[in-house]
Amino acid sequence: MSVATSKFTAEFRCTHEGCGATYPLGEIIYTCKKDGELLEVSHDMEKLSSRSGADWKELFDARIGSYRFPFNSGIWSKREWVLPEIETQNIVSSGEGNTHLYDTGRFAKELGLDGLFVKQCGVSHTGSFKDLGMTVLVSQVNQMIADGKDIKAVACASTGDTSAALASYAAKAGIPSVIFLPANKVSAAQLIQPVSNGSLVLALDTDFDGCMNIVKQVTEKQGIYLANSMNSLRIEGQKTIAIEIVQQLGWEVPDWIVIPGGNLGNVSALGKGFEMMFDLGLIDRLPRICLAQAKNASPLYDAFLRDYSDFKPVTANKTLASAIQIGDPVSVKKAIKILKKFNGVVEIASEAELSDAAHRADRYGLYNCPHTGVALAATFKLIEAGTIRKKDKVVVISTAHGLKFTEFKVQYHNSQIPETDSRYINKIVECDANISKVLEILDKRL
Repeated sequence: MSVATSKFTAEFRCTHEGCGATYPLGEIIYTCKKDGELLEVSHDMEKLSSRSGADWKELFDARIGSYRFPFNSGIWSKREWVLPEIETQNIVSSGEGNTHLYDTGRFAKELGLDGLFVKQCGVSHTGSFKDLGMTVLVSQVNQMIADGKDIKAVACASTGDTSAALASYAAKAGIPSVIFLPANKVSAAQLIQPVSNGSLVLALDTDFDGCMNIVKQVTEKQGIYLANSMNSLRIEGQKTIAIEIVQQLGWEVPDWIVIPGGNLGNVSALGKGFEMMFDLGLIDRLPRICLAQAKNASPLYDAFLRDYSDFKPVTANKTLASAIQIGDPVSVKKAIKILKKFNGVVEIASEAELSDAAHRADRYGLYNCPHTGVALAATFKLIEAGTIRKKDKVVVISTAHGLKFTEFKVQYHNSQIPETDSRYINKIVECDANISKVLEILDKRL
């Protein structure tokens, strides 16, 4: 039996300060039994600190580029910080993580920044950063089943990417999956992914928040395990984004991280990764964080303007950034805690702003999804306001692959998105198969 070093341990812990309740990772539980608050995976930091920060960096660097399972995964190459007690044969991995940190080069110079990087989390098995957390959750479910737990299926509510990740990893493990999607609110590419992987897909006549309400009720039934980000196992995989970014920058901390947010598990995951690195001596400072929301679904921005004093859920309006069209995020308390600790800000992007930002950056070799457009638009606004200073080093998190949002690209370049900047629209030029006509067009355009 191949088992990770038993020296390191982890457990669920209530996120409410002063509660202190803990539960085994093998227990089917999503919120604290005492106060109903969300849980987090808590590691024995004293045991982890028995290895120096320099030693951890050396270990993680040594695993980069490994072909040996499970270290060929960017998540499981840091397994001691994720699920230290899982048996290797129960890990379900598709080689996720280790995604490219795209250096925008001349674009950063034009913006006056010391560096602008885009962390390409969408260059993953199912095309989004959700793979990073789903490998951890499904692996733990696999371990629980091996240990005799009665789990018949895993289920999630989704705006697209979570469903694709769950369907793929569950299919690889041979575990049935159930997907709840809001009808007519998911791109065709996202919708067909769980269908192809054999999931039971239910399209509900509601929005994401309505689907989330249903899946929470369904997973109260015996034998169906909840796979949404309110399950903190997901956060354990997603937090490795922070470690990868710093590692790819030569263990240097950027000045800013800009990340799009809907259900807000991603920002709490990002913060947790940086906190662990700081507490264990791998880094000596924390970056600032900007949480970027689509204007049409921006309840946290509204609370930020009130210094988080009065968070109120909203009914999310339709947005091109469909994966973050969420008005009642389940991880809001955890996100606010991280933003306060990291001197963070919340910024919004209108439909025109997110569209222009995505396609402006495309002109520098990227191919951005609308959610990355939200993060880029927030970045540009913070630069203009002077909040992000000239010479700062900024990393933008790209959460999904642009190929999953072909309709978004086609609409933009066909001038079908109102109030956008015509400078970034690039129409296909129809031309006769005549060399004179071709040369005439080349003379005008070049």
